[in-house]
Amino acid sequence: MGERVTISVIKADVGGLVGHHVVHPALEETAEGVLEEVVDELIYDYFVTHVGDDLVLIMTHGKGEDNSEIHGLAWKAFQKAAKVAKELGLYGAGQDLLSEAFSGNVKGLGPGVAEMSITERPSEPVIVFAADKTEAGAWNLPLFKMFADPFNTAGLIIDPSMHQGFRFEVWDLVEHKKVELSCPEEMYDLLALIGSPGRFAIKRVYPKQGSPIDPNEPVAVASTERLYEIAGRYVGKDDPVLVVRAQHGLPAVGEVLEAFAFPHLVAGWMRGSHWGPLMPVPLEYAAPTRFDGPPRVIGLGFQIKDGRLIGPEDMFADPAFDYAREMANKVADYMRRHGPFEPHRVSYHDLEYTSMPAVLEKLKDRFRPLE
Repeated sequence: MGERVTISVIKADVGGLVGHHVVHPALEETAEGVLEEVVDELIYDYFVTHVGDDLVLIMTHGKGEDNSEIHGLAWKAFQKAAKVAKELGLYGAGQDLLSEAFSGNVKGLGPGVAEMSITERPSEPVIVFAADKTEAGAWNLPLFKMFADPFNTAGLIIDPSMHQGFRFEVWDLVEHKKVELSCPEEMYDLLALIGSPGRFAIKRVYPKQGSPIDPNEPVAVASTERLYEIAGRYVGKDDPVLVVRAQHGLPAVGEVLEAFAFPHLVAGWMRGSHWGPLMPVPLEYAAPTRFDGPPRVIGLGFQIKDGRLIGPEDMFADPAFDYAREMANKVADYMRRHGPFEPHRVSYHDLEYTSMPAVLEKLKDRFRPLE
């Protein structure tokens, strides 16, 4: 194409069929209708999907990141889908749309956003991941494994174009700051931060000098919105999205997917207040039910050619991930037996956005000093 292509993945919970279970097909059809109207005018291509009760819009275009027209298009699609959700009496209709007014950017209004502008390679494999019943920091461990762990990604050792490692842009979600760390030389500093995924989250990964890819272009981008901070109250977990490029100087597709073969513990699950295993599932299983979970992640693979989305391929439909799902179910059993006790229930700090303040307020006059 000769120009940079922007991949925008924007998701929102606009209403669930039977509680927080799944997106009704009518909502996807409504969103598809909105996007179809502007193909070849505003956007190059699109794909609409879901994970659990989250509606996910995948778009390619030439407008760049944070573009008001693209974000306005997504907002229009979500608003129309939320209207249908209300007509159908779906649960939590418009839950993630925290404002009636669009101000030029959906960030801060509820939806999760991951966007990257890239110079399209002759062959451009991209995988879009979307998770339900968890938070932005859920991507920390998989992204570390993909781009910094040679036990996961053999290319870090045997591919000369990857041997120098990658740079990680990490966001402090509490102090609203960011820092860039280079691996492998700053690996321990990186792990010191991202090991606390509720506060620090990997936002972007970049190649280094010597890579066949422009070091100014990201090769992975995650959404990092925190709904309870935006809304000022508990409104559920953030159900993040992630875009990862693969091959030719980057982790191979199989190395990217291998990062999810271990169903690591993430915060979210029931009422956004419990730790549970992140289960990699095909689309047909992307409808969590047990205790509203356990948390799920889907992976859709595309080839991007001249801005068009060739695909998707349902990457976790492979039976090779059956063992990961079995392990996730066993871990779910173990965690559930803790009931309302930590470490299944999230920490006291995270519960400050739920009923905990009301409980303490009710009991405050009954507390007595320790003798």
